[in-house]
Amino acid sequence: MMNDTAQKEIDWLYSTQFYGIKLGLDNVQRLLSELKLPAAGQKFIHVAGTNGKGSTCAFMHSILKAAGINAGLFTSPHLIQFGERIRDAERMITSDEIAAGVVRLRERVAGWDPHPTFFELTLALALEWFAQRGNPWVVLETGLGGRLDATNAITPAVSVITPIGRDHMDMLGDTLAKIAAEKAGIIKPGVPVVTMRQDAEALDVISRVAAEREAPLTVVETPWDKETGLAGPHQRWNAAMAVAALRTAGFNFDDEVIVRGLREVQWPARFQKVGGCIIDGAHNIDAARVLAQTWSEQFPNEKAEIVFGAVAGKDTAAVLRELAPIAACWHFTGFESPRALTPEALRDIWNGLGLEARAVSMHARVVDALGVVKPEARVLIAGSLYLAGEALALMENKAAAFEKSAQ
Repeated sequence: MMNDTAQKEIDWLYSTQFYGIKLGLDNVQRLLSELKLPAAGQKFIHVAGTNGKGSTCAFMHSILKAAGINAGLFTSPHLIQFGERIRDAERMITSDEIAAGVVRLRERVAGWDPHPTFFELTLALALEWFAQRGNPWVVLETGLGGRLDATNAITPAVSVITPIGRDHMDMLGDTLAKIAAEKAGIIKPGVPVVTMRQDAEALDVISRVAAEREAPLTVVETPWDKETGLAGPHQRWNAAMAVAALRTAGFNFDDEVIVRGLREVQWPARFQKVGGCIIDGAHNIDAARVLAQTWSEQFPNEKAEIVFGAVAGKDTAAVLRELAPIAACWHFTGFESPRALTPEALRDIWNGLGLEARAVSMHARVVDALGVVKPEARVLIAGSLYLAGEALALMENKAAAFEKSAQ
């Protein structure tokens, strides 16, 4: 249980979301400079992209762990608890460590105008913890975009750009080339870059920026050809990028270490099997397309009862269209987010597509939606990482209650 003092400080950190998202590096550079972060000698692998960022980070971190290297890992968002964002190979940051770090940050930024954002403070908290832990390497995932993302204040040993698609178009641009330019903003002069085959429009931008900055570019041309711990053909591409990035960083691991790291990776809400359900945080058109392909690969000729929720600002119609071929029916649900679309809004979006009819039910909460699925059904929970996190927390609580009752 979290004590009251720790909860108070974490609540303050969450309250800084009031300051919104401010793309730019001035504030975070000032903050890190005053805190003397990152630690001297610490090395980073920086990852941007639209889809596959988290999985690629997880693959790299798992390989480093298999090699006996206690690397840090910074990702977002979290699914159940804030500490998931900040971890190393041994453990996750604790609530007491979060609280102590927030107290120091809170005192440091008192009176700042503009005030640091939630993400800037979270990055500083993470870098301070990694310094305290003495992590020699850190795998660092961007939050939004790349060029003006707070993580871009760090100069890495290697930059990685995963597949680029159409997401966050209100902030990153309305064409693939514009979005790619923002993602390619993480490329630093002379710092090697790793990416993979993808849409020509995006790859052209990455190649041009890399050439302009004299950053050696590696384009992964083939997927990993062995088993990984994450399902789906796209994950074999993410695995191949992870291996290429580590090699570019100078690691020369034995094949046995790489194979073990890729097989033992853990990354929740990516076609994750929990309690008889599949949970996947697919929330844009490209992720939904890959999810449908993975479903068809894993469960050929079987359709899913889909528990679906989404937030405003996404192309929800496109996501529903991609998932429609694998849907036996829809259970549209709300969840705990101020941006969550109502079940009624989701129904109207679905009806507006004019596709083949499916049975539809609507629910205020995911627990209600799961309560009406058929016991024998294949169930897929998808549409938002917030929904995925809520479903995982629900299932963890059920499992804990069952374990307690069995004692």
